[in-house]
Amino acid sequence: MKKIIAFDCDSTLSAIEGVDELARLAGDDIFRQVEDLTTQAMDGSIAIEDVFAKRLDLIQPTREQCALVGQMYLEQIEPTAKETIRTLQEHGWECIIISGGFTPCIEPLAAELGITRIEAVPLHFSENGSFSGFDEDYPTTRNGGKPEIIQQIKAESQPSQLVMIGDGVSDLETQPFVNKFFGYLGYTPRERVKQGANQSIYLLKELLDILTK
Repeated sequence: MKKIIAFDCDSTLSAIEGVDELARLAGDDIFRQVEDLTTQAMDGSIAIEDVFAKRLDLIQPTREQCALVGQMYLEQIEPTAKETIRTLQEHGWECIIISGGFTPCIEPLAAELGITRIEAVPLHFSENGSFSGFDEDYPTTRNGGKPEIIQQIKAESQPSQLVMIGDGVSDLETQPFVNKFFGYLGYTPRERVKQGANQSIYLLKELLDILTK
């Protein structure tokens, strides 16, 4: 039977928060506003759905800016990510990404890691590359979205094992629905994740001793 391991992207597979980097490209004032909203959402202080559209309305990301952030993900990839994912795949694990980030930004990192399934928020652009909206119904635009995707995967694939790794409260929400949840504390050790996760890691390669034996 299939074994599936799902990774959050931002501050887990890569050091950056993609939405914050898009905001930085939009200017200092917008960056400060978006960074504050992102931190509150990831800490669980405010609901994701209360900040999602607001951040994109502030940023208005272009297709070109998304490509730039895609390159940033690659430049700041978690140092053990490639080795870990390659080894997991060799041991029969299907590796996927479940993220509240944006598909066009994440695609280059997924390609580099050999991951073909990305569950992230689609963005829409006009012909000239300007921002024209996002998929407002996508599960990870709201709290409870990642558990919803996990449940979909279980229904589709009926995996023998399903594991999730991530740094945020939205990732922690999946813990009751997976066989194992790992809080990733290597970049941003959020207190609620640190306290709530049954298991925590600081480098992705720590997964190998647990999942490949």
